Amino acid sequence: MRLKPPKIIRRLFPSLIWEIDDPEKNGIFLTFDDGPTPGVTEWILSVLDKYEAKATFFVLGKNVEAYPDLYRRIVDAGHKIGNHTYSHQKGWRMSLERYIEDVDFANDLLHTELFRPPYARITPAQARALSQRYKIVMWDVLSRDYSRSLSPRACLKNVTKYLEPGAIVVFHDSEKAFRNMRYALPRTLEKIRQAGLVCKTIEL
Repeated sequence: MRLKPPKIIRRLFPSLIWEIDDPEKNGIFLTFDDGPTPGVTEWILSVLDKYEAKATFFVLGKNVEAYPDLYRRIVDAGHKIGNHTYSHQKGWRMSLERYIEDVDFANDLLHTELFRPPYARITPAQARALSQRYKIVMWDVLSRDYSRSLSPRACLKNVTKYLEPGAIVVFHDSEKAFRNMRYALPRTLEKIRQAGLVCKTIEL
């Protein structure tokens, strides 16, 4: 099942980025949310390095504070950094002021122009305000690796069935997602290689 938001959602949020117009028409844009996470991030970096793949990590400010060396490893490996808020809040449950404060607090550490809202739960007012200073990146293909009811094979299929140039693919840099991602990520990278596609960072 492809978890791609319907067109009406895109019309409600015209400033959000759902896929990349890749000039070379060969790019896949892997993204990893919620890290850095000890034991998981290192594994992801190792697998990406094996396939000479670059990715964009939408990290949490609180995790960067807790694991600065792990965060530095992501940066030093040549991957792109995106802001995923400081404390992983759902925008729907927060006032405009508090939500923006949480995002900006994270960006004091990250200094990135990319932002992705946790759970994709952001109000139109929050999106309008943040889009004045950030490029809000959503996705084209969601792995659902975090789902405990999803099998590793189903997780893989969620991604590989829809690989195409310009796709933004979401995995999660978290312990909860590791069971599925550990199976799906290397096999996804193998499929990408076989298709003659290239894993690139998001540059907007």
